Amino acid sequence: MIFDTDVMIWAFRGNGKALDAIDEATTRSISSVTYMELLQGVRNKAEMLSMKRFLSTLGFATLPVTAEISTRAISIMESTALKSDLGVCDALIFATALENGDTLLSGNAKHFKEVPLLDARAFRA
Repeated sequence: MIFDTDVMIWAFRGNGKALDAIDEATTRSISSVTYMELLQGVRNKAEMLSMKRFLSTLGFATLPVTAEISTRAISIMESTALKSDLGVCDALIFATALENGDTLLSGNAKHFKEVPLLDARAFRA
């Protein structure tokens, strides 16, 4: 399962539902975009170290943005640009799930419902 940034933030803050979802997953991955978004939110070196330990302890793989993911994200943006406020980061994360053939767990149901081939589950904190 690929975890979206919002779910990871909830888990990092100790939300039981997010931690349960992680615990129940047979595989645990995040996009490198999610990793960068998490880094963007840390306030100091101690928090950064804590976040990195959290990911490592729970066995998260960080999936890189490949040329195929970039191409898929462009396609997603082209198909949603005129009807949605879907952002670049979300498009890259969604494309990562699509290209890896994995389920995405995200609280961003409004946007992921706009990507018909995406296998996604809605998360509510």
